Amino acid sequence: MSDSPGGRFSWPRFITSAYGPTFLSTIGYGAVTPLVALSALHLGASVGLSALITGLTGVGQILGDLPASWVATRLGEKRAIAVACLWDALWLTIAFLATALPLLAVAVFAFGLSGSVFGLARQTYITEAIPVRYRARALSSLGGAFRVGGFIGPLAGSAIIAAWNLQAAYAFAAVMSLIAAGVTLTLPDLPQEVRARRTGPDGPHLFTVLRAHVRTFATLGVGILFVGLVRAVRQTVLPLWCESLGLNASHTSLVYAVSMGVDMSLFFLGGFIMDRFGRMWVAVPSTVVLGIGLILLPLTHQALTVIVVAVVMGLGNGIGAGIVMTLGSDVSPSVGRPQFLSGWRLFGDLGAALGPLILSAITTLASLAVAATAIGGLAFVGAGWLGYWIRHSAVGAVHRGTDR
Repeated sequence: MSDSPGGRFSWPRFITSAYGPTFLSTIGYGAVTPLVALSALHLGASVGLSALITGLTGVGQILGDLPASWVATRLGEKRAIAVACLWDALWLTIAFLATALPLLAVAVFAFGLSGSVFGLARQTYITEAIPVRYRARALSSLGGAFRVGGFIGPLAGSAIIAAWNLQAAYAFAAVMSLIAAGVTLTLPDLPQEVRARRTGPDGPHLFTVLRAHVRTFATLGVGILFVGLVRAVRQTVLPLWCESLGLNASHTSLVYAVSMGVDMSLFFLGGFIMDRFGRMWVAVPSTVVLGIGLILLPLTHQALTVIVVAVVMGLGNGIGAGIVMTLGSDVSPSVGRPQFLSGWRLFGDLGAALGPLILSAITTLASLAVAATAIGGLAFVGAGWLGYWIRHSAVGAVHRGTDR
């Protein structure tokens, strides 16, 4: 490989400094994510209000997606990531100390805001730092770091609660975010020309960039919305189906852990396939396999068959690690990249927010089985839509095993 942002490229340094913050902060975040609802209940919230407070992270992320481009442009990616980690540490400490529901709710909302900045800045950094021929592997590995951290985090949180108490998990997460901020500062700076084309009076403006690429958002962006929707439903419907079959919490956790184990083991393979054969060969199959899993789930009636379907869904989700980021980076302009990717990430986050809402609506009107089958059908629609527009866009023409 050629030069890195700050001189000669070093894979060990890049892996540590680029993926380390994601891995560390995700361990901390994974430790507290399952606990937010419990914290709210302990502070006197009802079950419904607890669910609402838990969802504030997603609201914060959606509202923060577009402003995140301003932060990344003004501070630069490295500093933006570090600031996001410090922001997380601050609000995790506040959550640790919170004795009232409003303060906990504000902290949970703040996690989403920092997540927007963190996610955008790390994607734009890797897009700028890595040659195109390695892009999918680099971004899939980023998705893999997120998955592995998310797998370890709940286990760490469980051990901390057993040793101390629920609130101690927030302190642990705050410490992990502080360490992540420190590791981020070891990132090499991006080339000066990258920063130069983003700043100044003639620099790109958010809504100008978004308007210029409205066709891309209306085509590939809608496909990404489908992907986010189906992925979010997979996370929600699996434990709900286990509960409907009468599986206890321990068995449900086992089913989910098996699915996550398969999920986090395939990210590099997916990235290799994308770099070697093209994005189509991961984008479409991964979405189709998720759809197949959702359609098969209502046909399962015991733990073993649920585990088999959970493995299928883990396979589909795992092989597609990084596909959303990779496609976004492929079609992003060199001038206005943070602004474009902020809009791109908004589509994915909207899909993730819509998924559970659609699942809930169909379940209320019909049943969970009908909802899973219907959204499995939507996955096929999304795969077809995404495949068509990948083939009829620049990404379909340029990135097929290219060595540029």
